[in-house]
Amino acid sequence: MVTERGLQVLRAIVQDYVDTHEPVGSKSIVERHAFGVSAATIRNDMALLEDEDLIAAPHTSSGRVPTDKGYRVFVDHLAELRPLSTAQRSAISTFLGDPSDLDDLLVRTVRLLTQLTGQVALVQYPSFASANVTHVELVALDAARMIVIMVTDTGRVSQRLTVRPAGLQDEDVAVLRAQLSALVTGRSVRIGSERIEALRAAAAAGRSPLDEALLALASVVGEELDEFRQDRLVMAGAATLAKREHDFRGSIHPLLEAIEEQVTLLRLMSEMAADEHGLSASIGRENDAFGLTEASIIASDYEAGVGRARVGLMGPTRMDYPSNLAAARAVARYLTRLLEEDENHR
Repeated sequence: MVTERGLQVLRAIVQDYVDTHEPVGSKSIVERHAFGVSAATIRNDMALLEDEDLIAAPHTSSGRVPTDKGYRVFVDHLAELRPLSTAQRSAISTFLGDPSDLDDLLVRTVRLLTQLTGQVALVQYPSFASANVTHVELVALDAARMIVIMVTDTGRVSQRLTVRPAGLQDEDVAVLRAQLSALVTGRSVRIGSERIEALRAAAAAGRSPLDEALLALASVVGEELDEFRQDRLVMAGAATLAKREHDFRGSIHPLLEAIEEQVTLLRLMSEMAADEHGLSASIGRENDAFGLTEASIIASDYEAGVGRARVGLMGPTRMDYPSNLAAARAVARYLTRLLEEDENHR
């Protein structure tokens, strides 16, 4: 059982180790923190923390560093998050203000978070399976190319460059637009996708050129609807891993692979348990099943009309948890507000 002062000593060790990247000794704790007790008393507290596997000595006759378990206890006992500065809050409102669409907003979000924290930033796309398609447009660019555009009631916009069906006249484009709109507009992404599949399955032999064109474009629409339904991540800041490689005990290659593949990070972020404030953290060996024992991932939930998704950060276990959690939470709250305002204006 860790005493209240023991938790305060653990907090001091975590904070000092994050600040200095040097093992922390009892003398430095007494000098830097107002505990009002002797170095010998602090050494006794540290011995108890070591018995609980919350701190460890990286080598003989050194100070102590937090273990993964120690970071977990530290995060679980955070009394408050470090408040963002006025400049940081201003940066959030300025950088995320007036996005062109959801894709633009989420790209801006990860870039901002990386700048604020120096960590790899991750943002989950919300699930759009229940979103409704509000508009389908076909734009003929020339004799060989056209763009298929779709918009949902959540503000998601898809623009797909595709081949213009052979022999398709300009007057045929309006006919096909009306047919595709009748299939999916006003329906959920999931239902629209099912109706496209049903159209393709019912296609009969001996079709006219216009029917062939409809099927070809319907396939494009169906692929885009499937994209809407898939879980995706937007990421930024992978280069920060190389800059901070000395903060990792081992290789950063598993982290780079996870960034490239996305599937692992999507699973991990989806399975992390959130507290009553929508904040979550998965630290070091807690990520063993995902091959990411060298990393910590923290996240904050945001609301996106059709559901909940997460804003997160990935970095070494030696990270500034109070500041990073505060940044993720502030950005998540701003995202929620922007998406709610956009929903109200539609």
